[in-house]
This record gives sequence, C-alpha cells and structure tokens, in this order.
Amino acid sequence: MSQIIKQGGDTNTVHHLSIAYMGTGSTSLLIKELPSEFFINKHHALEELQDYLDNQSILTLPDVILIETDSEGKCFEFIEKIKKNPLYRELIIVLIASERDKAWKASALKLKVHDFYVMPFPVEHLIERLNFLVKFKLIRPQLSVLENSDVIYKLPQMKRLFDVVVSAISIIVLAPVLILTAILIRLDSKGPIIYKSRRVGTGYNIFDFYKFRSMRVGADRQLEDLSDLNRYKNDETPEEEADDQKKRTTFIKLVNDPRITRFGSFIRRTSIDELPQLFNVLKGDMSLVGNRPLPLYEAEMLTSNDWSQRFMGPAGVTGLWQIKSRGKKDISERERKKFDNFYATKYSFWFDFEILIKTLPVILHKEKF
Repeated sequence: MSQIIKQGGDTNTVHHLSIAYMGTGSTSLLIKELPSEFFINKHHALEELQDYLDNQSILTLPDVILIETDSEGKCFEFIEKIKKNPLYRELIIVLIASERDKAWKASALKLKVHDFYVMPFPVEHLIERLNFLVKFKLIRPQLSVLENSDVIYKLPQMKRLFDVVVSAISIIVLAPVLILTAILIRLDSKGPIIYKSRRVGTGYNIFDFYKFRSMRVGADRQLEDLSDLNRYKNDETPEEEADDQKKRTTFIKLVNDPRITRFGSFIRRTSIDELPQLFNVLKGDMSLVGNRPLPLYEAEMLTSNDWSQRFMGPAGVTGLWQIKSRGKKDISERERKKFDNFYATKYSFWFDFEILIKTLPVILHKEKF
C-alpha cells in the first residue's frame, strides 16, 4: 500500500521535489529527516512502486526514485527493467544500502544509477545531492559529446573588459620573463615549450589550456601508477575501499611528483608555469579569477556529481580555493568543491578584485611539494 507523506524538517536551501521511495528498513528513518519541501510517495514493495509508475504520465512522474537495496538483488532487476522503458529512462535513480556490499555497488555502477549511498551518512549530503540532480538534470552533458556542443557562456561585460585589459598589459610587461623561461625550458629537457591540455571550463566549454611545460614528455600517461601520491586521496577511507577511492577521487595533485623536471620545479614553485594562461584569458577561454578549469579525466567525475555547479561560474587562473588553502598542507576534496560552488554562485567584480589581491602573498608563500 502506498501513501503520500510530506516530511518535516528544517532546511534553508532546498527545492520542491517529488520523490518515489521504496524501503522498509533503516532507510525509512532517514527519509523522515528529509525537509518538508520534499513530497514523498512511499512504497513498501517494488511491485507497489511499479504500479505507481505505471499510472503516471510524463507530466506526473516523480523527480527522483529512491530505493533501498535488498538482499535478493531484486532492486537491480527492477532498475534494469524500468531503464528499458523510454518513459522512465531519464528518471533520476538513487540507491541506499543499509550495509557495505561490493557486489551491490558494482551492480549500481553497471546500471549507471545516479548515486549509491551506504548507511549511515549525513542526511544533508543526500539533500544536497537530490537538489543538484534535479536542478541540473538538463545541463549534465556527457563529455564525449561536449567537443561538438554549442554550449555558450558569456562573462559579464565588466569582468571581461577587466580581463582583456589586465591580461594584455601583463603579457607586454612580462614578455622578457616569458621569452627567458621558454629558452631555459628548451635547454633543460626535450619536448615542447608549451604544454597544452584539453580542459573543461565555464559552461562545460572545452578548450586548449596553456602552461609552460614543467614535466617530462609523456607525464600524463604515468598518472595511474602514481595515484598513491595524490594529495586529495582520502586517507580516512577504509582499506577495503582503497581501490575504489583511487578511482573516485576527483582532483589530482601529486606530492613530490617525480615527473617534474629540474627547471620545472622552479617555475612551479614561483607560478611562472601559469603565465601562458594569460593568453587563455585574452582569448576568452578563461577569466583572471574563477574556478580552476579541470582536465577531462577530473571533469568526468563531476558530470554525474552534485558538485558540478562549479562549471556554472567563470573558469580562472586563480580563485577562491587557492587563497583559502594558504597555509593548509591538506585541504580536503570536499572543501575545495565547496569553495568552487560558493564562488560560482557569489562571484562579483569586487570579490574578484579581493581574490586577486590575496593571490600575491599565496604565490610568495607557495607550498613546496
């Protein structure tokens, strides 16, 4: 038997969501903690949920299907079945497990559900997640098709004008440094002077990102072998989850990176390697201040993640997380994502100016890894 319930609870930033929930165990207690803006159609069996969905039109389908896993694995058969129905194919599906089970997780990944939670976890994380999935359902393109997409994002005119003027003047003033650096890179090691990589920036725009080369040629191919050196690796993850964590960690920054050349270490420590990005700013790929544009392999972790809101703000050379991480050797992945999301929703000309001013001491006191 199904019933419509309007949940109680306090929250400040939630949207009105319609959720079809199936569960009878410990997850039902979690459901009671969801905010009142979440309208929940509760079911005690998968058959009830199926009947409910069958009686809906395209206009009355729920925003989210939330399912508690079962020991017999019937929930996965149910998901596989509804994904074959064109009407249900685009529904957001989230699974909640009462205990850790690698087989369940593997099945969830295979079926490409939107998320998989293991009890216990903070209900706030689920609220954030569901709000995001619904709000950004239509702007979560797959990176495989972004190369040919027509996604266009325009910076505010004042911000763009400031970027053009400052970047042009900086290129002229710093021309001797740029030329000398190029010569020393050529003398230090074999390979191109400029390192170009495909990055995902504002509005999921993909562009060629410029840096002075500070690593040996072929460094990108060594990333998987060096995953244990990742600064953002979560040391609190249980040993049995270690392999999964390496795959799930979004950001990559290696401690004592062995791929860096002798001169590369110097230009990284002084941030000289970032100077070619002034040309990215001049071209309009980036702004002086914004969220760091991500390599494709990092951005892929965020197209199906609640933190991809960061792509709705400007991409920049420097940003909020860089100045907030000053003096912190270990800033967590979640902290960095929160800084990115905050900037994406709060940026302004004066906020940018403040970040630029605070960037200089960060460069002067840059960490040595």
